[in-house]
Amino acid sequence: MSHTPTLMPHLAMSSLSDNNRLSLFCGSSNIALAQEVARYLGMDIGPMIRKRFADGELYIQIQESIRGCDVYLIQPCCNPVNDHFMELLIMIDACRRASARQITAVIPYYGYARADRKTAGRESITAKLVANLIVEAGANRVLAMDLHSAQIQGYFDIPFDHIYSTPVLLDYFATKDLSDIVIVSPDVGGVARARAFAKKLDDAPLAIIDKRRQSHNVAEVMNVIGDVKGKTAVLVDDMIDTAGTITEGAKLLREEGARQVYACATHAVFSGPAIARLSSGVLEEVIVTNTIPIPEEHRFEQLTVLSVANLLGEAIWRIHEDTSVSSMFR
Repeated sequence: MSHTPTLMPHLAMSSLSDNNRLSLFCGSSNIALAQEVARYLGMDIGPMIRKRFADGELYIQIQESIRGCDVYLIQPCCNPVNDHFMELLIMIDACRRASARQITAVIPYYGYARADRKTAGRESITAKLVANLIVEAGANRVLAMDLHSAQIQGYFDIPFDHIYSTPVLLDYFATKDLSDIVIVSPDVGGVARARAFAKKLDDAPLAIIDKRRQSHNVAEVMNVIGDVKGKTAVLVDDMIDTAGTITEGAKLLREEGARQVYACATHAVFSGPAIARLSSGVLEEVIVTNTIPIPEEHRFEQLTVLSVANLLGEAIWRIHEDTSVSSMFR
């Protein structure tokens, strides 16, 4: 099921045809989302040639003059991450060489965000490397949504606007008429995110799942900190990858007496066994957004996909008009 909510009112917007200095382009990773953003802004996605040579190299050419324009490039760096990230870099470089006045990389899903620090010897901090490459390619600003680690903003020496899907998720939950809600963080690291969500959801109580991670993409759930008995538990996270954390957490919540268990996350990475786990019946509903495209074969009965296109479009417009982006979330 898909759901496009009515978002917060945006600034009174003059026709973009009166200001031809804003140009919008997109890569191949999520064209449908980019088209929705373009509709919100009342403009078209700029023409661009994109092709791949026999050896796999990408070729990109902007097909209209962008000299002196403010260019916004929409490209989530989702699977295949390396291809989509390289495509973003080439688009940025093409715009820089075409004399764009300012280039903003709009990255709804920031790939490599989990590699944000060293947890063992001789590891790369890949999130910082990605930041360096984006800046070196020629981006003047970055707009991203729900980073796995907020500290990534500090990896950039250019302006960085970090926005959140919370208004979209809250708007949807307002239509659900749920009672006795408790917001649950699936791990200690997500407590700040869950607490902020709970505060905006009528100061709902908070619970935390204590877990011990054995290796990458493998989580062992230990116990629940907080009261969930007889309540509607809502697991809140930034992404769902293999869904091990979410589904094991849901099982534990049911064992602890939760009446219903919902899961919501911004980014539907859905790797490996995720679909089988999420559709197993342990969750009443799985609510995600369209920052990452979800193919038909990855959709299931309990899945609800919310659109963040209006939110991204509003942020782009406010950046272009030099007005506050953070006020969208107050």
